Amino acid sequence: MSLPTRPLGTTGMEITRVGFGAWAIGGSGWRYAWGSQDDDESIAAIRHAIEQGVNWIDTAAVYGLGHSEEVVARALEDIPENDRPYVFTKCGLVWDPANPTSEPRRVGDPKSIRREVEDSLRRLRVERIDLYQMHWPAEDGTPLEEYWQTLLDLKAEGKIRAAGLSNHNVGQLEIAEKLGHVDSLQPPFSAIRRSTAAEIRWCAEHDTGVIVYSPMQSGLLTGSFTRERAAALPADDWRSRNPDFQGEALERNLALAEALKPVAERHGVSVAAVAVAWTLAWPGVTGAIVGARRPQQVDGWLPAASLELTDADLDEIAQSIERTGAGEGPVRP
Repeated sequence: MSLPTRPLGTTGMEITRVGFGAWAIGGSGWRYAWGSQDDDESIAAIRHAIEQGVNWIDTAAVYGLGHSEEVVARALEDIPENDRPYVFTKCGLVWDPANPTSEPRRVGDPKSIRREVEDSLRRLRVERIDLYQMHWPAEDGTPLEEYWQTLLDLKAEGKIRAAGLSNHNVGQLEIAEKLGHVDSLQPPFSAIRRSTAAEIRWCAEHDTGVIVYSPMQSGLLTGSFTRERAAALPADDWRSRNPDFQGEALERNLALAEALKPVAERHGVSVAAVAVAWTLAWPGVTGAIVGARRPQQVDGWLPAASLELTDADLDEIAQSIERTGAGEGPVRP
């Protein structure tokens, strides 16, 4: 299948408006796991997404403590090189193998990043990473200029095709841009979590691509999530500890998901597809990272790749956000 594409900033890569997110398929046994996963089902989901036209995968070294990258490699191993999707991954979150469920450290030390890129290249079984992103601002005392220069150097050396930042704010983007162009930003963004709109606007003004993550707010905006499901989340699913899945916040979030149903019905798509398309309606957003653990889940959000919400749809969603009080940030593109 052919899906609409957009240029990812100035990288030369044309990416589909939705990409496969490989966070959950990392499996259990680490701090931000989504519970246990079936690797065969994960591989089937990735291959199904590619068969449907999705041309990029976003993962990270820390997802499953290397396991997600290995699963991605297995999913792609039989696909001819010219037909393979772009593979994006991240660095800067370092875990303790002796205590895998502890909080990963946010490390920017150039030696660590260089070790990490080699590990990712090996796990992914590729000679070059298409987009390499600093996962979070470093907290080990390494200045932003130092770790960003390391990514720029890796790009110059041909280890990576493009260099990006994830979870960095406007001030940090400004610092990085003075050293060398920020090819892409990966911010969290959804109809619930809207506070990164300023970063998206900055990117639009600086020819920086944007791939947003958690556009369905980790399942809350799929239209199928319930209070009962939230209460039953296992202890090894990070969402069981997240405030968005508890109390009054959960009620507001589920009310917003319910309010998206009339829009979904008008377009003949799922609530999940509407939630993803809403993020894609914002100027500056190149694509949205959408997770799946089974092929059927891909079919639920895939229509977002070509769904164009109307002004009336966006007005209705904005009113629903205000009425339900879900999340924070601007309510309309």
